[in-house]
Amino acid sequence: MELHKLSHAGSSLGLGTVLLLLASGTGAEASDTSLWQREKLTGDWGGARTALERKGIDIGVTYIGETLSILSGGLRRGTTFEGRLEASVDTDLEKLVGWAGARTHVKAFQIHNANGVNAADYVGSLADPSNIDALRTTRLFTAWFAQSFGSFASIAIGQLAADDYYLSGRTAGGLINGTFGWATIASANLPSGGPAYPLATPGARLKINPTENLSLAVAALSGDPAGKGCYDNNPDANPQSCNRHGTTFSFSGGTLWAFGLEYEVNQGKEATGLAAAYKLGGWFHTGRFADQRFGVDAAGNTITLALDPENPLNHRGNWGIYGIIDQMLWRKGDASISVFTRAGFAPSDRNLVSWYVDGGIGLKGLAASRPDDTLTFGVAHSHISKDAAGLDRDTLALNGPPYPIRNGETVFELSYIAQIAPWWTIQPDVQYIVRPGGNVQDPYNPSRAVGNAFIIGARTTLTF
Repeated sequence: MELHKLSHAGSSLGLGTVLLLLASGTGAEASDTSLWQREKLTGDWGGARTALERKGIDIGVTYIGETLSILSGGLRRGTTFEGRLEASVDTDLEKLVGWAGARTHVKAFQIHNANGVNAADYVGSLADPSNIDALRTTRLFTAWFAQSFGSFASIAIGQLAADDYYLSGRTAGGLINGTFGWATIASANLPSGGPAYPLATPGARLKINPTENLSLAVAALSGDPAGKGCYDNNPDANPQSCNRHGTTFSFSGGTLWAFGLEYEVNQGKEATGLAAAYKLGGWFHTGRFADQRFGVDAAGNTITLALDPENPLNHRGNWGIYGIIDQMLWRKGDASISVFTRAGFAPSDRNLVSWYVDGGIGLKGLAASRPDDTLTFGVAHSHISKDAAGLDRDTLALNGPPYPIRNGETVFELSYIAQIAPWWTIQPDVQYIVRPGGNVQDPYNPSRAVGNAFIIGARTTLTF
C-alpha cells in the first residue's frame, strides 16, 4: 500500500496493521545477518549498503507510526493515527571525491495521518502531544553543505533547522511530546513556530570547538519559515500550508540569530564515565512583534486589544535565553540513570510564553533481560506572560464572565521505549496536560475553560 493511501485509511488501520504493511516485502537478502540481529530491517542490501558507506554515501530510511487517544479533557475525545517516513542522504565528500572536511546532507519527509487530524487538533495545547505532528504532505526538510577545519571549527550553509542544534537534550529524547524537544518558549513565540520541525529555513551556522569538550555555535537563519505574505489575508493561516513542500526557501521576516555554548563529557558509546552536558543558549530576532496586550487606535492612542484597536502596537526585535543540565547519575554496564532540567525566559510584552521550565529522569536497561529499554518521565511548564494574562483581565472587565484568565500549561509524560530488535522499537506513552492552551476558553462550551487532557498511545519506529 502506498503511503499517501495510508493517510486516508488510518481510521481503519491499527498500528499493528501499518507495521505489518511496512515490514513486508523488504527484499532483505538471505545472506544478511539474522532478521532480529541486523542493525536495519532491510539488512546490507547484499553488500551494497557497506559499499556505498565506504565511498562516503550513507542512506537512511526510518518510519515512525503512532496512535494517540484523548480519553478525557482537551477540545474533544478521539483517537488519531499519524505517521512519518523519513529519508536522508549524507555524503562524506572526502571519501567520495577527495574534498577534505566537506560533507552534504539532505533529509525529506512523507507525513500522513488519518482524516487530516492530528493529536494537537483534539487537545488544543501549546505543547504538541506528538513531536511528529505536521500537515500531511511530502516535504523537503533540511539540505546543507558543511566544511570542517580540522577539529577546531566547521561551517554549514543551506536549509537548516534550529532544533537540530539548539534547545535539545539527550535524556529528554525519550519523550514524544514536542515541548521536550523544541520547547514552547520557542515554538509559541517565534514567527511560524521558528525554524524547527517541520519547517527549516535558509541559514548558516558556525561551530567552534576550543577544546574537545567545549563548543560554541552561532547561526543566522531566516526569520519566518512560512515565507513572505503568509499572513497578509489570514492572520491565523497555517504556516505549513504556506510552505507546504519545504521549498519556499524563505528569506522574509527578518533574521533569527541563535547561539549555544555547550560543555559535554563522556558522550560516546564507548565512554565508561558519567555522561554530562551543560548548555547555555539564546536567540535574538530582528523582526517586529506585536504587543500581547495593547494596540493603537485611529487617533494614535495606546489602548487594550480587548477594544479591537485599528492597528497593532509593535516592538522591534525579540529575544530569549535558556539553560540545560543533562546529567547521568549512575552507570553500570548498559544500565544508567540520568536526569535533565531546562529553563528559559523571554520578555513578557511581546511573547505569549514568558518563562519555561522542564525536567525529568531517564532509566535505561534497569532490567538485565532488557538492556536497551528506556523509561523516561518528564514534566514541563509553560508560563503565560503577564501581558497576555492582562489582556484576558481587560476582556473579562469589558465583557463580563465567563472568561478564563490564562496562566500556564503543564505537561506530565511517562514513556517506555522497548527495543524489540536493533531496527525496531515500540513505545507506549501516557500524557496528562493541565490547562491546555494555558487555561483558554473552550470553543465548544464557552462557559468553561478547556479541560485537562488525558492521553494514552503507542508509537513504533522502524529503521530500514
